Amino acid sequence: MALIDELKKLVGKASDAAADLKAYETDMSLCPAGYADAVVWPESTEEVSAVVKYAYENNIPVVPVSSHTHRYGSTIPKQGGIVIDMTNMNKILEIDRKHKTARFQPGVTWKQLYDALDAQGLRVMMPLTAEADRSVLSDTLDRALITNTVYDYGEPTQSLEIVYGDGSVFRAGSASAHAFDASKVLGDPGATFTRGVDPSGPGLDFYRLVQGAQGTMGIVTWMQAKIEIKSRIDKVYFAPSDDLDSLNAFLYKVMPRRIGQEIVILNKVDLASIIADSPDEIPELCKKLPEYTLVMVLSGLLRLPEMKIAYEEKYLKEVLDTTFKDITFKPALPGFPGLGRKILKALKTPWEGPTWKQTPNGAYEDLFFICRPEKAQQYVDEMNEVLAAHNYPHTAVGVYQQPIEHNRASQLMFTFFYDPEDEDAKADISDIVYEAGSRFLAEGAQFTRPYGDRLVPLIYDRAGNYTAVLKRVKNIFDEKNIFNPGTLCF
Repeated sequence: MALIDELKKLVGKASDAAADLKAYETDMSLCPAGYADAVVWPESTEEVSAVVKYAYENNIPVVPVSSHTHRYGSTIPKQGGIVIDMTNMNKILEIDRKHKTARFQPGVTWKQLYDALDAQGLRVMMPLTAEADRSVLSDTLDRALITNTVYDYGEPTQSLEIVYGDGSVFRAGSASAHAFDASKVLGDPGATFTRGVDPSGPGLDFYRLVQGAQGTMGIVTWMQAKIEIKSRIDKVYFAPSDDLDSLNAFLYKVMPRRIGQEIVILNKVDLASIIADSPDEIPELCKKLPEYTLVMVLSGLLRLPEMKIAYEEKYLKEVLDTTFKDITFKPALPGFPGLGRKILKALKTPWEGPTWKQTPNGAYEDLFFICRPEKAQQYVDEMNEVLAAHNYPHTAVGVYQQPIEHNRASQLMFTFFYDPEDEDAKADISDIVYEAGSRFLAEGAQFTRPYGDRLVPLIYDRAGNYTAVLKRVKNIFDEKNIFNPGTLCF
């Protein structure tokens, strides 16, 4: 019997029509196309489990997909098989204000979750300009860094429900406790106080198995994540500078005191692209903006918000007056009226419509990694050397630095904007990313979220012991390697 006929017995909706499969061949990355044999749209954990079990028994690859916005090649079916599109599993299962958690399925988008929480005076921590139609679960599993640098929010994951490679269903965290009933919410008759809010118990931190795994270790059918009360007061401050080292030294001083909530550093290309109302405005904005801008949001939450912000402002003033007299730290950027409102919206709400990274030329490629903040300027200088060797203008490349855990580390991201119809430009950017990435890797850059078809093999070749352990773990939870084969080191 044909594959599609078998799949239609397992799920309510399945297709092998060329028009349906085409949507999964490529994404916004430079990775080559891949071709699936069929796609299914399950609506329950049971349907996902049934498809995975069938694929396991018949050695058919499966590629999980959780939204219609894909960027880095991880959802392209590299060896054919079945695409499991979970966009119809889009229910917010529970909002638990008492424990400050939300439980939701993989098809839930940033806008959907934001709107539901906002109506209750709650919020979720988001990456920079989180795309409205992207899956919250997908970004969270992928460890997409949030802009809020407070340590408490650094790990939002609480519990998961996972389908493993043989179709078995497992719950991680305290949702694995016998008393937990996923069909009930707190307050329902028969619901227990075991709400799955402890990510590490009982047992091992199994949720870490699927973090950053790009669909190679299991399929997550729901997640429970931290949420927070909305801030009552937000004040945005800007520190313009041509010296990245100076901004990082300043953050080293203030962030261990838990000063600030959302904190980002953007170069003029990225900042111009975010605030521009049209592509035509970007070149002119770049002429007016400083090379780098540190953006810091001071927030007062539920209790004594005015007092909290007053304390932070007082400490910042002392540091600036005594140690960093060369830094200007103001609630406005001269020449850019209303910038605070624009930036606050970009940091606090999902980005609707095409991402700002598509604004300049239609498409983009990111190169990002974790590094010591004091080395950020070195990496920028080295990137400029690679760009010069390719006659590529450094003034056309975005730079975004995201402090992590009180600036003990940071993510540095370079963004290359290109015309998706220009094959020469795509080839040139691919070479630049590979050359710069290879150089950074040799100098200690940590590619904790490796993507792409050229740089990834090099990353895993340099980490032989780590790669060997990953393959042994993969063999336990997906012994037939049906989950997204050809991705990462599998």
